[in-house]
Parts: sequence; structure tokens; C-alpha cells
Amino acid sequence: MTEVFDTIGLVARRGIDGAEETVAAVIDLVAKQGRNIILEEDTAALVGASEGARHAPRASLGGLCDLVVVIGGDGSLLGVSREVASSKTPVVGINRGGLGFLAAVPPDALETEFEKVWAGLYTIEDHFLLEAEVWREGECQEISNALNDVVVHPGSMARMMEFELWVDDEYVYNQRSDGLIVASPTGSTAYSLSAGGPIMHPSLDAIVIVPMFPHTLTSRPLVIRGDASIQVKITHVRDQAEVTCDSQVNMKLGVGDEVRINKYADPLHLLYPEGHSFYESCRSKLDWASRLGGQTL
Repeated sequence: MTEVFDTIGLVARRGIDGAEETVAAVIDLVAKQGRNIILEEDTAALVGASEGARHAPRASLGGLCDLVVVIGGDGSLLGVSREVASSKTPVVGINRGGLGFLAAVPPDALETEFEKVWAGLYTIEDHFLLEAEVWREGECQEISNALNDVVVHPGSMARMMEFELWVDDEYVYNQRSDGLIVASPTGSTAYSLSAGGPIMHPSLDAIVIVPMFPHTLTSRPLVIRGDASIQVKITHVRDQAEVTCDSQVNMKLGVGDEVRINKYADPLHLLYPEGHSFYESCRSKLDWASRLGGQTL
């Protein structure tokens, strides 16, 4: 069933080229459709919105809007997703960043792509998030969710740490390495991929665990069920370790602390105008269509 997007939320990342121009273009497109728009507070300040313009904190947009539009790169969309997912409001990204695996709408095709959205020609993909909790002496200290990945690391990439890995309360291994990446299928094309992890289709209900430069030749990425419970127990680290969610939220760890990672209760509803293909994104973003010598297949 096609959803009616009467109220559109708009978030733009500050400090990127073309942001103000794209914000103005989206406001104009929404106005031509006779729909309402609510600007995230920093976005309103970016474009100098008048006092009469509706604006709201980013964390409130999901509950106030039928669709949230994010202008920026995938990093911008990650930040918004962690706050919007629980509202079940769809999110669509306009790519003003780098690769654009998630923010897939090009800024030079706004009118064409949003005409598809207004006409109901789109798909909505459910992308599950991870939730990380830091436990110390039997009490939860901090908690955050992540769309891409949860990374446990020693804070300094020049140092190693030791930890135990448990899955569903079953011991997996003790490892000495630079850390551990726990990624969702969405995050399999991000940091996990750089560390040698597999590419997973976004529809998979699975989690990949990728060691970071382990002090062994036999430790390899491990793919487990999406509803599995993961525990990482810190057994040795110099000074402090950290757990990082989507490379944006940092939580401190010490020896004896435990990171518990599970699937977050609410998925992100990511909207793509008609014609989007995960495999085409891989071909174009990861140069699958090229070969040695610079030729394109």
C-alpha cells in the first residue's frame, strides 16, 4: 500500500558543498506539491529560515513527519537513522557526500526522483540496527544503537587488546588483536568490508563478526544469525578501550567490562525511488564494472 507523505522532515549536514542549494530545491519541490515541511533546527539556521517556518529538533522529526529527507553522505544518514528508526518513519537520502550506498538520490535528479515518490513509485527496505550496551560490575553504564557497525577497539590503533567473544552464552574464542567489528548487513559494505569482511545483501537476517588484525593466521570473519546475542568481555587493555557505534558514538571500556550487542527492536525504513538496485550500487560504487587496464565492461 502506498503511503501518503503529507509532512516532510528535512535534515542537511552543515559544511558540505551544495547543501544550501539542495535544501532550497527540496523546499521548493515540497511546496509545489502542497505538502508541509518541517526543518531540523540546524538546517533551519543553515538556510536562514523565517520565524514562521516550522522547525524541530532532529530527535523529534520522526514523530512529527511522514517522511524524513536527509541531505549529506551516508554518515549523515547514519546519524539521523539512529534517532528516527524507533518512530517507524521512512527515510530517504540525497547524496552530497562520498559513496552514497544509503543516500542514493543524486542531487541533479531531485525532481525526477521525487516525482516517483509522489506517484508511489518507490520501495521501502527494512534495515535492522544493532544495539550495544556497556556493562560494568553487573550494571549497564551506557547504551547506543548503530545502523552500520559496533566496533570494540583499544582507542589507539598502535596497541592491541585481549578479549573473549561469546555468542548466545556460548564461548567462541579468546583473541589478541586491534579489536572487533560487529556489523549488520547494511554495514557490511562499510568498515567491515575494509577489514576483509563479506558483502551481505541488506535483506539478510545475519550479523558478521570481523577481527581487526588478529594475532593469529586462522581467525576469519564469522557470520551468525541476526537475532543472536553477542558478548565481548575485555580481559586486557592498556589504559582504556572504546566501543564505537557507526564511528559517531564512543563509549569507554576498561578491563572486566562487557559489551553486549543485540538486534535493535525497530528497523530503519529506508526509502528508494523506483529503479534502485543493490547490485547496481555495488557495480558503480565498488568498481565491479571495471577491470585491469582501466577498461569498463
